[in-house]
Amino acid sequence: MRKAKTLCLALAVLAGAETMQAGGLLTNTNQNIAFLRNPARDAAIGIDGVYSNPAGVAFLGEGFHFSLNLQNVHQTRTIDTTFPTFVFNHNNPGSQTHTFEGKADAPILPSIQAAYNKDRWSFQFGFAITGGGGKCEFEDGLGSFEKVVGGMVYQNAPTVNSLYQTLAAAGIPGMADHAMGNQYAYDSYMRGRQYYFGFTIGAAYRLSDHLSVYGGVRMLYGNSNYYGYVKNIQVEHIDNGVSNMVNASQHFTELAAQLNQYAGMMEAMGNQQAAQQLAAAAQGSTALGTATQDIELNCDQVGWGIAPIIGIDYKVGNLNLAAKYEFKTRMRLKNKAANSLSAESIELLDKFKDGEKVAEDSPALLAVGAQYSILPSLRVMAGYHHYFDVDTKQYLKDVQSDTNEYLLGAEWNINDIVEVSAGGQRTIYGNTDKGMNDISFNVNSWSYGLGVGVNVAKNVKINVAYFQTLYEDYNKVTETGQDCFTRSNRVIGIGADFKF
Repeated sequence: MRKAKTLCLALAVLAGAETMQAGGLLTNTNQNIAFLRNPARDAAIGIDGVYSNPAGVAFLGEGFHFSLNLQNVHQTRTIDTTFPTFVFNHNNPGSQTHTFEGKADAPILPSIQAAYNKDRWSFQFGFAITGGGGKCEFEDGLGSFEKVVGGMVYQNAPTVNSLYQTLAAAGIPGMADHAMGNQYAYDSYMRGRQYYFGFTIGAAYRLSDHLSVYGGVRMLYGNSNYYGYVKNIQVEHIDNGVSNMVNASQHFTELAAQLNQYAGMMEAMGNQQAAQQLAAAAQGSTALGTATQDIELNCDQVGWGIAPIIGIDYKVGNLNLAAKYEFKTRMRLKNKAANSLSAESIELLDKFKDGEKVAEDSPALLAVGAQYSILPSLRVMAGYHHYFDVDTKQYLKDVQSDTNEYLLGAEWNINDIVEVSAGGQRTIYGNTDKGMNDISFNVNSWSYGLGVGVNVAKNVKINVAYFQTLYEDYNKVTETGQDCFTRSNRVIGIGADFKF
């Protein structure tokens, strides 16, 4: 019964609500519809450059430039978990592999970029949701939850049955008719919601007709909520050959009370050895009753951080080169929690205790790009992103390595009114088995975007785009089973660029 104590610790996987977030080691780069049309925007000259190429914005014409963007995002996270005890799930029996899917939706994801250019100066402002942007729900919890519940029942059933046999041999009435089976049931749910609001201000200066530089700062404000539970854990109780599912916590607590009663009877009869054995059994049954209590997590987190940004853009002939470096943003999120008492007693849930401060740094980013005009109306471009994830301080940092992205794209002005573009992005993580679990995982991917821009007026351009990410599978084989991780993602967006 001592193994039951591990249930309380393992239920700390509720902390895995972090898997919901689109921020953390990930950064939302889709901050303008121009990116959805063609993600290789690191050396492009446009109002979206307030994020992707701020130094290049200085080469736009004089006046006020403004971009308003709205996106609709849908994501899924899917884990196929294989574990031997899953065959005993009372509500989903017979298969060792169960699928756990989380759905994340951001109905409206807004962003704004603005710049005022005067002489050699460009004064810029940007707003976007740089991480997160919605909520993700796992209606049936995660495989980690079920592994713990099923494993607890399977591991403790022989011990409980041995106890029944011992009590029956001691002549305690009715114990010979009792048995504990391997079936289990439980209710589980988890939801995570995270928004990282990014506000950027800065200025670019044209040193010459070929070279410009940029300096600015970004403030991040994080607001998150994590809610999850494991409730109504049930075990199979067999009485006179009839199997029933009973509430585990109540069952083991009542059994402990019976054992303590019999222990008192044995002590009164002078049988100290039997009394001690029964008392020890009662203590173990009490531990099982405690371990199978409902656990609920409900935690809000808020925090903020500031980091500088620098950039450079160089034009020569038909070639434009650009680079940007965003420094690491130090983030400390403060918890305001209303967790159950059972959750408060679990050490591994300290991260979500009321009043705690949690490190969630946003990584530094180096972005470089090139754009070449084959014709005045036809441009090709390429880019490279390097996220310095290892240098951040946050959950699972020690098992992550830096992320690299490679981007290609093209744009074609069909005429003075219509422009079409398309591009792709390859994202590569330093994945290892140690860093992959259903609490938090990233998988390598290919993304593509395409769209159209239409000049509906002399100073107004409408952008429409579709962006899709194709994720690879990652299979993690363990001594007791296997986990297969993957995701899906699609974004549609519409925006308008204005010049005054």
